[in-house]
Amino acid sequence: MIVGGITRVPGDKSITHRTLLLAAMAKGTSRIGGALTSLDARSTARALRQLGAGLSPLRPESVVTVEGRGRLRRPEAVLDCGNSGTTARLLLGLLAGHRFAATLTGDGSLRRRPMRRVTVPLAQMGARFSETAGDGLPLTVRGGPLVPLRYAMPVSSAQLKSALLLAGLAGGVEVELREPHGRSRDHTERLLRAFGYRVDEDDGWIRFGPAGRVGTFELQVPGDPSSAAFLVGAAVLAEAGELRIAQVGVNPTRTGFLGVLERMGARISVEDVSEHFGEPVGDLVARPAALRATEVRAGEIPGLIDEIPMLAVLASRAEGTTVFRQVGELRVKESDRLGLIAENLRSVGARAEVVGEDLHVEGGSEPPRGPVRSAGDHRLAMAFAVLGTVAGGRIRVDDMGCAAVSFPGFPEVLRGLARRARP
Repeated sequence: MIVGGITRVPGDKSITHRTLLLAAMAKGTSRIGGALTSLDARSTARALRQLGAGLSPLRPESVVTVEGRGRLRRPEAVLDCGNSGTTARLLLGLLAGHRFAATLTGDGSLRRRPMRRVTVPLAQMGARFSETAGDGLPLTVRGGPLVPLRYAMPVSSAQLKSALLLAGLAGGVEVELREPHGRSRDHTERLLRAFGYRVDEDDGWIRFGPAGRVGTFELQVPGDPSSAAFLVGAAVLAEAGELRIAQVGVNPTRTGFLGVLERMGARISVEDVSEHFGEPVGDLVARPAALRATEVRAGEIPGLIDEIPMLAVLASRAEGTTVFRQVGELRVKESDRLGLIAENLRSVGARAEVVGEDLHVEGGSEPPRGPVRSAGDHRLAMAFAVLGTVAGGRIRVDDMGCAAVSFPGFPEVLRGLARRARP
């Protein structure tokens, strides 16, 4: 296939979640343009309405207005977080600093995802939790006065880090955090700085001081780089052409996948960069390339954890064997993402295996053909749909509808950016 033209991707999922939460904590009306309208974002919006904030409907190409009350209010019913781990974990952080009880639940996939990594440090700050299903949802958080926290995080996780920083904001206490392996995405830190909070980094520690104030704001959410990665992948696998993806967030903690692709021989440039609310935004320009294998080191993983499915399918078309080090965290995503990447690559004719916590993918040139089991995981579905654009490829993904979790309309966008060469 030949790619061409200019396209856009939906608003950044991480920034959408965080700005909705912060707008609900402000007193007055905030306006958020370009917000993601996916199922995950709607889960956050639904929960915030139950917690007393007024939110207009999340609709494509519309500005979301959020009427915040200054604090959250006791919900009258259980908060259903759907499939969104970000909704659940960040809400736990905010609710820890509120003097009422709230119960959170989610769909079958979310109820299996670990929550103690968040509740253990929040309990050290003074929040109380009642678990009904072991290390997962549903659970009840009883917030109240909090104490400062100094905590060496067991995993590098933006959700865990953000939950603890938001607890510091809601509770008005200092928080010091250290990530063990590389730096996870820092959208929360950037937003808090924009509101006058002290967020410093020194000798590997992130230090939050509660002296700022969340006021009303107007913000344009940039395109999501994790969503853009799939279109970049399609352009890299194409036979010819050039694709420009406009107005994408290019925060350095989100674009680690670009460095990996550069090592693999891809030709991708970042152009027309500007900055808004501390977030750099630019255009990604991607072109076809012959790929070679690389090693993705453990320290790189926190900055590209969501892009590993895309990188793995690209590695299956590269020369040599690509190794992704220490990616066990993928086992506790929306699915056992690690096992399913390897299983599905084998299903379509590639060679892949999990060795301990590492993923090995051997490149090949035969057209990928076969069924793909997504287990409802949006990133798996989209990654293998992109692999199916290879000449001669015939991949059948069992559930493309799950792509709406982060990229509504993805199948149509993927078909639309490809134009076949004329005979």
